[in-house]
Amino acid sequence: MTQMSMYNILEKKKHNKVLSKEEIKWVIDSLMEKKIEDYQVAALLMAIYLNGMTKEETAHLTDAMLYSGKTLSFDGLNVVDKHSTGGIGDKTSLILAPIAAVCGVKVPMIAGRGLGFTGGTVDKMEAIPGFKTDLDLKEFESRLNEKGIVLIGQTGEIAPADKIIYALRDVTATIDSIPLITASIMSKKLAEGANGIVMDIKVGSGAFMRTKSEAKKLARSIINTASRFDKKCVTLLTNMNQPLGEAVGHTLEVIECIEVLKGRGPKDLSSLSIELAAHMIHIAGVEKTYAAALKKARKSVKDGSALKKFEELISDQEGDSQVTKNYDLMDLAPERSYIVAPKDGYIKSFKNADIGFMCTELGGGRKVKSDKIDFGVGFIFHKRLSDKIKKGDKIATIYHRKDQGKIVEDIQHRMLNDIIKFSSTKLSKPEIVYEILKN
Repeated sequence: MTQMSMYNILEKKKHNKVLSKEEIKWVIDSLMEKKIEDYQVAALLMAIYLNGMTKEETAHLTDAMLYSGKTLSFDGLNVVDKHSTGGIGDKTSLILAPIAAVCGVKVPMIAGRGLGFTGGTVDKMEAIPGFKTDLDLKEFESRLNEKGIVLIGQTGEIAPADKIIYALRDVTATIDSIPLITASIMSKKLAEGANGIVMDIKVGSGAFMRTKSEAKKLARSIINTASRFDKKCVTLLTNMNQPLGEAVGHTLEVIECIEVLKGRGPKDLSSLSIELAAHMIHIAGVEKTYAAALKKARKSVKDGSALKKFEELISDQEGDSQVTKNYDLMDLAPERSYIVAPKDGYIKSFKNADIGFMCTELGGGRKVKSDKIDFGVGFIFHKRLSDKIKKGDKIATIYHRKDQGKIVEDIQHRMLNDIIKFSSTKLSKPEIVYEILKN
């Protein structure tokens, strides 16, 4: 048998040959032991990007990355997590987690921070005064068993190989590789002890996947990998051609989530969050049918139990749960400026990713990882896709600081001349969920 070497493995993948389970494990083990160079791993990533991987190779890569660090395991099948590929105003995790948890699902949330045009769940929760996300894995495990819900930031103990590989993907233009995305997501979800996974794959101008066909390929890859690990999986392809809900910006988004849990939030955000939670409840085995799970999820919002669970999560992790009753306890930028309709007509489209970048310009996102986020800035969109507008109507409110006049002027100009497009004819209302795939 030929002795394994990175050169031979690169030669194989360069010619689109299938790597064995042993070869893939050798690469990940060598990476963790620093026996191979970053530039060699980068070359392999590019070969994978260009030539792809089989279902078997993707599963083997997931497996190797999964066991590169600590893994958690929980009794019972009711441990279900949700993952989103990210988008503008995507704050469903803050809503669906307490809904699912109060309905009997254990929800282990190891969430990320935002970088670029999308916000991170950890950053949103840290807009709540005192909320602590840096729990260790032992505390994470005990809280999940005791409370049924816990939310922490990403930890180096879970799938550490992914952290190294992701950093290399980020600088080698290999981020948008379906096998690499699959292994990255699934290695972390499996390592945190999830027995079922609900995936929200965003599609559109504010999403990583711009087309339905690409999103569907990713969905099938995730499902195939989940099946090989004997995990239940549901994937939803959802619309990200406009902000989800009306709020963009951390404090504003937390307020909007609380409003949803009070039964009075925006329709698109409310219905998608409840639908995702219902899928979690169903695949956890709490309810035998999706219809029953949906009914249970809706009831938890209506009777206030989901809101109470959210308050418990905040208190348990040292946050001020009074924020649900008094929004002034959170930082919110005091200045208001407006995007005003220049003419009569209808909202035709948004360059959705650019809205995220505009929020970053205000300080509501990171350009580099070390940037400090201003939780209080952001936007509220009063008009959505296909809405009728009259000249002078407020399309959006900008929440900003007193010294940001020049930035605000630039945002107003760009919003009206580039980011928001108008139509003179009425358009149909956009779908929220395009398709659902499951194993």
